[in-house]
Amino acid sequence: MTGTTTPVPGEEHRHRDGASRHRTARLVHEVTLPQIAEGLHPALLPGIGVEDNNHRFGVNKVVFGVAFGLVAAVIAWGVLGADSLHAASTTAYRVVTEDFGWFFGLLMVGVFAFMMWIGFGRYRSIRLGQDGEQPEFSTASWVAMIFAAGIGIGLLFYGPLEPVTHFTSLPPAFADVAPGSDQAMHLALAQTMFHWGPVAWSMYALVGGAVAYASFRKGRAPLMSALLEPIFGARTRGPLGAVVDIFAIIVTLFGTAVSLGIGALQIGRGVEIVAGVGPLGNGALVGIIAVLAVAFVVSAVSGVKRGIRVLSNVNMILAGVVALFVFVAGPTVLLLNLLPGGLMTFVAELPTLAAQSGATSDDAQEFMSSWTTFYWAWWVSWTPFVGLFIAKISRGRTLREFVLTVIVVPTLVCLVWFTVLGGTSMWLEQTGAALSQAGSAQDMLFALLDNLPAGAVTSAIAMVSVGIFFVTSADSASIVMASLAEKGNPAPRRWNTIVWGSALAVIAAVLLVGGGSAALNGLQNLMMVTALPFAVVIVLVMVAWSRELAHDPQTIRRRFAREALARGVREGIEQHGDDFVIGVVKAQPDKGAGAWLNTDDPRLTAWYSPEAPQPPLDDAPDAPDGPAAAPR
Repeated sequence: MTGTTTPVPGEEHRHRDGASRHRTARLVHEVTLPQIAEGLHPALLPGIGVEDNNHRFGVNKVVFGVAFGLVAAVIAWGVLGADSLHAASTTAYRVVTEDFGWFFGLLMVGVFAFMMWIGFGRYRSIRLGQDGEQPEFSTASWVAMIFAAGIGIGLLFYGPLEPVTHFTSLPPAFADVAPGSDQAMHLALAQTMFHWGPVAWSMYALVGGAVAYASFRKGRAPLMSALLEPIFGARTRGPLGAVVDIFAIIVTLFGTAVSLGIGALQIGRGVEIVAGVGPLGNGALVGIIAVLAVAFVVSAVSGVKRGIRVLSNVNMILAGVVALFVFVAGPTVLLLNLLPGGLMTFVAELPTLAAQSGATSDDAQEFMSSWTTFYWAWWVSWTPFVGLFIAKISRGRTLREFVLTVIVVPTLVCLVWFTVLGGTSMWLEQTGAALSQAGSAQDMLFALLDNLPAGAVTSAIAMVSVGIFFVTSADSASIVMASLAEKGNPAPRRWNTIVWGSALAVIAAVLLVGGGSAALNGLQNLMMVTALPFAVVIVLVMVAWSRELAHDPQTIRRRFAREALARGVREGIEQHGDDFVIGVVKAQPDKGAGAWLNTDDPRLTAWYSPEAPQPPLDDAPDAPDGPAAAPR
């Protein structure tokens, strides 16, 4: 659904600076760690990075074996019984979308509200790193990388397709508006932005922020199971954690495979159009996937700097060239008007869009299953992949700037992209080009470019861009799956990366060969099914992270400040009237500003010890009943 990128050129000195900071932090950690046994106050713990903890990375044989066995079983099922696989996945898809569509809808709205609370509530100044740690990358580079993460195969495929589809057949919530009208154009963009905008990106922000906090402030391995340690304690390092990480691998594989299937079909269609050849058969599709699979496996094992970064930077330029060309060659003035108009329509109609459900009208369930619920499941399935990437580049950021940037920047990218490609497509549809009759879904992008000057050239560029996105997405997903199978190892073994990259390519090829576009629908069905149980994990992540933030040293210090200030002001007025200042003096035991806190509670300090599993946390540290100013 999205691509990824890595540090841009010119940042090497910042990497060296970051490495120096990490070495310094490790020395500080080695000096201060023994103080815990001597009573170092939990409010003064500075945080600990994952590299400062003595993690022993290695292949988790249970996670690797079970996850790979499940993938191999699906591949074998697709080869030996493609029809039964399609039938079973279709039935499961219907159950998920019809019986649990409400759950996905509530989940997305809940995650968005949760992230607004995280980013702008009382925890907003907590850093995704140690106290005082500066960001690893400059703001400009960080924003650029998030920008690149918001562009991928899905946007090239759906950029012209989704707005035109809603334009010619409005969602049930807007059934009273005439299809093809100017108002329909704005509403189509609003519906598209609901699927691709801030509500959707809040899901990535949740997982990315939680992983960055756990890894760079609490020193835990970057695993989905590690995020649940505040709830389940040491059990996350046993069978329970293995189940979570297995699901993370499976949803990453199927979610990425959907994008790769879309990309393979679109590249195949591009070859047919640009080269002027007849319909490509299964052999050609397999050949396309095989060539690209070799490319992304080589990229993955060659290292991040030489692989993903170079390709991502090239593709940012290609995608930008396509968007700029469509903007200039298309209805430029109309697009400039649509940009603010579509944004305002989206904001105004957001409650209506969020209120859509299978009960909105007679045909609402079909729309929700085909579009909104499908998208929500797709976003859920990509959270381990993109979330881990965003976490890696966000070290040192405060929660406020993290939430604001990770949600707003990709939303603006998507707004511009869909306005340019979708707006031009709707304009062509409105003026008689009939793009909606272009044929298959993968024809839409090339039909759009064919109606503009130099269509063959831009179609070739778009096809190359899809291919590069195919490589970068599969490259990054392979590394993430291998990392999850190696207890969070940020640099997994090459053979492990090759195994998961090959599995990704094989499952996409097997299902496409088994039925082309129809098989892609089957793959989408499987993604929906695997996303449902992982959505439950997302709920648990919110609970666990909120508990952990309530015990953060900075949160404890803020509580001390409120208690001390309230007591000091009250006593100053009572004893000295207007003429007093607040100082620090020792109070009697259990009468000071920290009377509410049990400093010896191991839940407040266990995380600072290397390899020590954190005990389960309550919702907040021990606190008194009633206001902050009580016993003097």
